[in-house]
Amino acid sequence: MAKAASKKKTAPKSKSSKTARGKGAAASSARKAVAKSPPKPAKKAVSKPAAKPAAKPAAKSKAVTKPATKTVTKAAAKPATKAATKPATKPAAKAVAKSAAKPAKKPAANAVAAPKAGKWVYTFGDGKAEGRANMRDLLGGKGANLAEMANLGLPVPPGFTIPTSVCTYFYANGKTYPKELQSQVERALDHVGKLTNKKFGDAKNPLLVSVRSGARASMPGMMDTVLNLGLNDQTVEALAEKSGDRRFAYDSYRRFITMYSDVVLGFEHHHFEEILDAYKDAKGFTLDTDLDADDWVDLVGQYKEAVARETGEDFPQDPHAQLWGAIGAVFSSWMNARAVTYRRLHDIPESWGTAVNVQAMVFGNMGETSATGVAFTRNPSTGESRLYGEFLINAQGEDVVAGIRTPQDITEHARIESGSDKLSMEMAMPEAFKELTRIYTLLEKHYRDMQDMEFTIEQGKLWMLQTRGGKRTAKAALRIAVELANEGLINRKDAVTRIEPGSLDQLLHPTIDPNAKRDVIATGLPASPGAASGEIVFSSDEAAKLHADGRKVVLVRIETSPEDIHGMHASEGILTTRGGMTSHAAVVARGMGKPCVSGCGAIRVDYGRGTMMIGNRTFKAGDIITIDGGTGQVLAGKMPMIEPELSGDFNTLMGWADEVRKLKVRVNADTPADARTAIKFGAEGIGLCRTEHMFFEETRIRTVREMILAEDEQSRRSALAKLLPMQRADFVELFEIMKGLPVTVRLLDPPLHEFLPHTQAEIEEVARAMNADPRRLADRARELAEFNPMLGFRGCRLAIAYPEIAEMQARAIFEAAVEAEKRTGEQVGLEVMVPLIATRAEFELVKARIDATAQAVNRDTGSNLKYQVGTMIELPRACLMAGDIAESAEFFSFGTNDLTQTTFGISRDDAASFLGTYIEKGIFTVDPFVSVDRDGVGELVRIGVERGRKTRAKLKVGICGEHGGDPALVAFCHEVGLDYVSCSPYRVPIARLAAAQAALGKGIASQA
Repeated sequence: MAKAASKKKTAPKSKSSKTARGKGAAASSARKAVAKSPPKPAKKAVSKPAAKPAAKPAAKSKAVTKPATKTVTKAAAKPATKAATKPATKPAAKAVAKSAAKPAKKPAANAVAAPKAGKWVYTFGDGKAEGRANMRDLLGGKGANLAEMANLGLPVPPGFTIPTSVCTYFYANGKTYPKELQSQVERALDHVGKLTNKKFGDAKNPLLVSVRSGARASMPGMMDTVLNLGLNDQTVEALAEKSGDRRFAYDSYRRFITMYSDVVLGFEHHHFEEILDAYKDAKGFTLDTDLDADDWVDLVGQYKEAVARETGEDFPQDPHAQLWGAIGAVFSSWMNARAVTYRRLHDIPESWGTAVNVQAMVFGNMGETSATGVAFTRNPSTGESRLYGEFLINAQGEDVVAGIRTPQDITEHARIESGSDKLSMEMAMPEAFKELTRIYTLLEKHYRDMQDMEFTIEQGKLWMLQTRGGKRTAKAALRIAVELANEGLINRKDAVTRIEPGSLDQLLHPTIDPNAKRDVIATGLPASPGAASGEIVFSSDEAAKLHADGRKVVLVRIETSPEDIHGMHASEGILTTRGGMTSHAAVVARGMGKPCVSGCGAIRVDYGRGTMMIGNRTFKAGDIITIDGGTGQVLAGKMPMIEPELSGDFNTLMGWADEVRKLKVRVNADTPADARTAIKFGAEGIGLCRTEHMFFEETRIRTVREMILAEDEQSRRSALAKLLPMQRADFVELFEIMKGLPVTVRLLDPPLHEFLPHTQAEIEEVARAMNADPRRLADRARELAEFNPMLGFRGCRLAIAYPEIAEMQARAIFEAAVEAEKRTGEQVGLEVMVPLIATRAEFELVKARIDATAQAVNRDTGSNLKYQVGTMIELPRACLMAGDIAESAEFFSFGTNDLTQTTFGISRDDAASFLGTYIEKGIFTVDPFVSVDRDGVGELVRIGVERGRKTRAKLKVGICGEHGGDPALVAFCHEVGLDYVSCSPYRVPIARLAAAQAALGKGIASQA
């Protein structure tokens, strides 16, 4: 079913927008490509019989094979260069992760089916196909699954797939096609014609087709679709005569003109909506169904006039020219802005390309015995094992996803639950419903996963247009994986690999406090669970702009289109006034884990004035609202939120994950609240406690400044004496919470300038506390200021220059450990970490102070503390000298943030001005501060581990940078043989799952 209609624009415009011109330019380049490429039937050639171009290949078959092989090689070479910067395992891993079609037991076994040399078209239909499910990389997800359904004997309209190898060739060869493609397409059209008893382009008995994109990774709504292709002023009359329904024929023709103009000619959808709305207003009509055949005939004329006026050319009447224009537009759409954005967000390589699927049309708009719909074999929001979906009688596919009409429920259970007064499919079309039930049961068992299906009913007969692994929320994914395992369709290890680790983030966000008073202003459909508050924005560009400024926004649209992808990504949540549970907004929001309320028809949005109105209440851009994607409610103001409760399915699956993973997962925690949260999420210790974070509290910062600004050791020790009890109290609580689990405490690391007073008022406040001259303090602050503090007076250098700082911190740590052991009876798993070591000598100087302090505390308290002293590896030299440093250090923890900065010579805080350009130009495939650079930084980690363990065989090694929760890094850490990763509290479950998947051999792409 077409997703193209979800691109419909609603903001009134009088002329083509920049988008239209951009799209038109893409379509124009596609048309130029077709013009220079042999496959495009030129007008002269079109008038000749189609058999002529198809007749030659047999005679030339030997000659054709050789050049074809060359061109394939050449085609593959060009895009592969860009993709090569990514590790080869990533794209394959992502394909496996996203491919519901492939059995989970052997995710990579059938990953690639090599194209046959010179074969550019694969047919399907009538119970057989040239393709199959494991040819996803070549045929795309849609093409592979159409072939598989045909091979299963399911009712699939016949058609053919032009594989991704043609897209690769297209971009590698100046947007031209392989020379054999035209004749192969013509033969495939003849094959489909024989199966349907129709002929493409025939004036009396025309074969009409749909043209759809289909990449190997599901990209819902990201590229373009054309339905009813082959209609023109002659064939529309033939369709009217054969169907006995002139209204249906001209309704189909106007839809084709709208889609083809939008997708291929760059003349946007909203122009036709304006013509239609004006016509309905003039006639006093409300619904599209109010129009009769003569009305559609009139409108078709107006549509064609508008196209000629805007483009300067008549709407194309030659079906062959229409087909090649649509094929070129689909290939061009692979590089349109929204597809590029989607690929970037989902780590899909540009080199994969898209396939094109050409399929005989079946019509859901042939009257009351026809319909179209979308169904899921299980509920994609909750995971409930019950058929879920929507359909529309007398409609085509875009009507369901565009939200122009309110869809009806498929099952009677869903109709009763929703309170709808419209017949369910179960009641309105019982035979078709029975057939759909049979097919969905078969497909779920065959693919061993929840399926997202599209179907059309033409005069009572059900046709399957698509099946694919359904997009689902994290909550649904967990339930589905656990239940499929319990049902015996998959095993527990399969279930663990079915969940994208990054998607667990959806489960870990707050929801609205049920006890809070709600000012409900409107209610729509609960399209994607979760709740979000933010400022109202009415455009995606504004959403992205405000998000970049650190503001939280809710995107409010009449309906979203694929062009809104960047705004949806930047928003806390999405609210639309149109669309159902399977609309573009709903599907994309669920995939992103964003709350969404759709179909909120009580709201009137005025883009021009920047307002939304509900009854007599008006809200403007910048006003705060809250949306509840679980109930569909829209609320005024910012609502209080509560922490989420994790489901039994979550605990079950995480238990299965913990059974197989080798890596331990710790938390970066500086506060008791962080530590408690992490324990709840399954953390196995603290891998990084940053003591400096305890100093920034308002009550302490002044004492810290006293210590820093002191001009002699005695004054420093005086200030440190005030800090000691504060630090000790912090550590006691942390140690108690962790109950014997390991706790790694890092000594003071950041440059002193970060703590300095900056304003005159702050300087005077510290001067009063120290009973000192403010001018002298200001001079001292200037002395300590640094040009490049990241590489300046910080880390172990502080402890070496001012050993009393390390002594105070060590005493606070050890005294706290003694106290915590008394309270809990549990020995503290204490690890003291020295930061920013470059040499063994530095480490040994600081370690000596720590050991001396421990001995003093043992003497004072009569204790016998067990502890380890190790170092944070943050400098390339430390990695290279790891063997030497391990002579003294008892553990290593890699600080990937600073290691990345010092490896690349890039300051993270100053990189924003050029990192975007680097990624855009392909120098970096991803921000190295978001996902660790395996080739450079990763290699240094590997060297450090190998050399350190050569000296100390049982050296404990972990990673504690912010990268620690990135599934790709977790997989790398497993590969290198680290003992643990440490990450922020809310990333702990993600790291646990990623560690399990790494142990099971599933490659993981970055989801940082």
